[in-house]
Amino acid sequence: MTSKRYSARTLDANALKSFAHPLRLRIYELLDEHGPSTATRLAGLLGQNTGATSYHLRELARHGMIEIVAGMGRGKEKYWRITPGGYSYGDQPADPDAAGALEFLLDDLIRQRSAELARWREVADRAPAEWYQVSGFGRRSLRLTPEETGRMRDEVLEVLERYRAVSDGRARSLGAEIGAEGSAQGSASAGGPLSADDGRGPEVTQAGEPGAAGDSAGSGAMTGGSGGVDFAAGPAGTAGPGEDVAGATGAVGAVGSAAGSDRSGGAVVGHVVVHFDVLPIGAVQEG
Repeated sequence: MTSKRYSARTLDANALKSFAHPLRLRIYELLDEHGPSTATRLAGLLGQNTGATSYHLRELARHGMIEIVAGMGRGKEKYWRITPGGYSYGDQPADPDAAGALEFLLDDLIRQRSAELARWREVADRAPAEWYQVSGFGRRSLRLTPEETGRMRDEVLEVLERYRAVSDGRARSLGAEIGAEGSAQGSASAGGPLSADDGRGPEVTQAGEPGAAGDSAGSGAMTGGSGGVDFAAGPAGTAGPGEDVAGATGAVGAVGSAAGSDRSGGAVVGHVVVHFDVLPIGAVQEG
């Protein structure tokens, strides 16, 4: 089954190896969560010198992961933001170094998802009611054929893609507004927040409807941050807030467990686990 791509760019082997760097991943995470920032501000948050963060920002930009916000900043000051449209890791690379980088990135994606779920659980009780009510996380255990699993994955990702387009439009509009303000009044201080918002919205985890047997759903909380939706189906397919993952690990979320598969009406049926999280983390102030 051919995997569809739901992102603006697919990382090649060189981009995978470049991105698989702890500090670059953290920089990307901060920009994703808080919006546009300068190398100086990021250096302060990360305990690094400005030269180091400037270098890593340029590396991320070289592979299309981030971009400069036009019109924002004074003089030579540059504000960087996540490039709209997301990205895909693509197929399993033949290059051993790139394959190792992909494994590193997938492990980090799992770490990030776990951290965001834990973070939401800690702050959910402080979330404004309107955000708590639209948050959600749940698990569904299904028995589907590979074709059904692929259809489900694509239908879910098509919905997410519509809302990513809305979010990206807000991010571009915000950048234009900030740029116009900067021209008229001067840019924001590098010592202030990373930005007002990147237009993605907060991440949310909310209580979902009770599932059928074998399903579970919980209630959610919020913490300050960017908006994120996470969809994962099967043991190896995952998609994060700003990215789609496909390839040897399975197209985003499309993996049926080979173990325990059986036949139903002549069709091969496998156990497919679907995780779906909506975490409006940015709706809760830190501290």
